Amino acid sequence: MALMSLRSNFLRSFLTLLIIAVGITCLVGILTAIDAILFSMSDSFTRIGANSYQIIPAREQIKTNGPGRRSRISEPISFDQALTYKQKMTDSSGSFVSVYFRGSRGATAKFGDTETNPTIGITGIDNNYLRVSSFEIQEGRNFTKSETETGTRKAIIGSNIVTLLFDDRPDKAIGKTISINSDRFRVIGVLKEKGSSMGGGTDRQVYIPLQLAKQQYGTSRTSYNIISLVTDAKMIDQSISNSIGIFRNIRGLKAKDENDFEMRKSDGILEILKDMTSQLRWGTIAIALMTLLGAAIGLMNIMLVSVTERTKEIGVRKALGATRENILIQFLTEAIVICQIGGIIGIILGILVGNIVSVIASSPFLIPWPWIGLGITVCIFVGIVSGLYPALKASRLDPIESLRYE
Repeated sequence: MALMSLRSNFLRSFLTLLIIAVGITCLVGILTAIDAILFSMSDSFTRIGANSYQIIPAREQIKTNGPGRRSRISEPISFDQALTYKQKMTDSSGSFVSVYFRGSRGATAKFGDTETNPTIGITGIDNNYLRVSSFEIQEGRNFTKSETETGTRKAIIGSNIVTLLFDDRPDKAIGKTISINSDRFRVIGVLKEKGSSMGGGTDRQVYIPLQLAKQQYGTSRTSYNIISLVTDAKMIDQSISNSIGIFRNIRGLKAKDENDFEMRKSDGILEILKDMTSQLRWGTIAIALMTLLGAAIGLMNIMLVSVTERTKEIGVRKALGATRENILIQFLTEAIVICQIGGIIGIILGILVGNIVSVIASSPFLIPWPWIGLGITVCIFVGIVSGLYPALKASRLDPIESLRYE
């Protein structure tokens, strides 16, 4: 009887469930989009290497005469310290260690009459850098160990530079000589595109041998970056402990001295991003629930109008023997069915909307089962809350007065 009643008032029922569908679409769609973005970021950091970690100078909190504290960075990691660590760590554990540093962030690359804007970065790297940073060579080759140690004038360039200087043809770039801030380099390799998931900055980099970068851009205060890659992710904590002992000796720290350097794991950044997206999820759920609250109020209003319009029908059914419980269940069923149909439509639309972001973020199609369950649960709750009062009102109508209602 409840379903027949909904069918007989199809337009009103459709508009009502449309209100619910919009709310559920917002809820499921945004949550699915957040999951897609997080998946894309997780994939990017996995490609960077969740089993890698960096050594950086520690930030110390020092007291000042004024209020609060001031942050001070410890002594930089020198070139000799970085190379000594690389040698000892490789010998003791067989880990892959890379030493690099950012030489310039505002360089200009030129080939022939074409040049880039002064936003090209120059990074000095060793022969292990591409492996520990999960870069892939599209054309050409990597630096050899001797090339990074002797400082030969060769370069590996990012995909964006190939687009700007060589008409997006990597094969055309190999063997060509480019000018970077009046210095000439022969291109021996082109990297595959990292894309927007990595901010796009790596695609606008020129990588030159570490020794050459030290000679051209290094100073006595330059701090060199160290990345260690562990082949087995389960051994990363043990590798970090080993690294701390080795680097303390290199830095000349005594047993009572605290570490003046930090170990930063790649997945640590990902955990921060997960915490941020978790807060974003809760904010999204709160906003969507407010939207559904408005939908619930609208549904209750329509159900109350329906009770008024169907007063005589209720009176006839009671006169034929329908109990209060029969009327209550009928109207409550109508409210729940409207919410569930609206919820199913909203879930389907939400998945489609959310996966548009998946396509943009280059992540696979997601079926967000937790959010589907949440949407169904919310719809049942909204249906009960919105339909209970109108159903109670309908069940309490006096059959005599209802039959006389015009």
